[in-house]
Amino acid sequence: MRYLVTGAAGFIGAAVSDALLARGDSVVGIDNLNHYYQVSLKEARRDRLNRLHPANFAFIKVDFADHEALESALGDEEFDRIIHLGAQPGVRYSLENPRAYIEANISGHLNILELARARQVQHMVYASSSSVYGGAEKVPFSVEDRVDHPLSLYAATKKADELMSETYAHLYRVPQTGLRFFTVYGPWGRPDMMVWIFTQKILAGEPIPVFNAGEVWRDFTYIDDIVAGVLAAVDHPPADDGTTKAGGSTKPHAIYNIGNHMCEKLPDVIAVLEQACGRKAEMQMLPMQPGDVPRTYADIDAIQRDLGYRPTTSVHVGVPRFVDWFREFHGI
Repeated sequence: MRYLVTGAAGFIGAAVSDALLARGDSVVGIDNLNHYYQVSLKEARRDRLNRLHPANFAFIKVDFADHEALESALGDEEFDRIIHLGAQPGVRYSLENPRAYIEANISGHLNILELARARQVQHMVYASSSSVYGGAEKVPFSVEDRVDHPLSLYAATKKADELMSETYAHLYRVPQTGLRFFTVYGPWGRPDMMVWIFTQKILAGEPIPVFNAGEVWRDFTYIDDIVAGVLAAVDHPPADDGTTKAGGSTKPHAIYNIGNHMCEKLPDVIAVLEQACGRKAEMQMLPMQPGDVPRTYADIDAIQRDLGYRPTTSVHVGVPRFVDWFREFHGI
């Protein structure tokens, strides 16, 4: 099987590409290597894939938000399925640069949908986000819940992606699966994420920013569990049989949460980080950030039932693994 993976130099994209290649599939990976965070980390992920899988991994630098550049870059490349993980991420950055989210997450998603339609791919899996649940008070969050009140533009764009995918499943019968990721962390992670930021600051002896006086809960999901969920999803396209899929569609379109189904309070995770880093954290208490949410918690019943998804990595295992990788990667 040959896959097109967008965001292939990103955290999840590189990990999914590695897993596909390790099981014998071929991957065409695309990424624009933008400067949202250090390009050197993205290049290191890409170079690792090239080194480990020289025969079956092809990388193309292109911005999928530019439809002409995308079509030109892919040319006669053939692929059976698409895993669309590229996006402009981050809740807080969406307050500073909203247009980047419209370009990458709206125009870019449309371009990948058009590509899937034109190439008649067997299945398109795409990344959504737990942010679509906004400030919902009912927990855990279920894919059957209404998600009409996003608290950030980032969340609004991911909900829009789901709606656009629904229309393409209806109009063109493109089989699709949307995956709402919950706080992904682990080796080769993103520098704008909490676990990376806190590890870096604790090891440097700098204060860590603790929002809402620590009254924050997150469903932390280790990268290996995320990859297992993505592969399970891409291997099982939703049927075009008129039955109701997870998320409520009767078209060939399913939506799943991918989380750890564990709601961890922030101070508890900080304690795990302190132990892994071997030093206490100095905490700077700050108010809740605009656009952020106090709690995320994934109901994973649907993905367990349909795809056999079973997360296996707790923060007590995953956080120390990340800290070990962080020390090795930075030589500290």
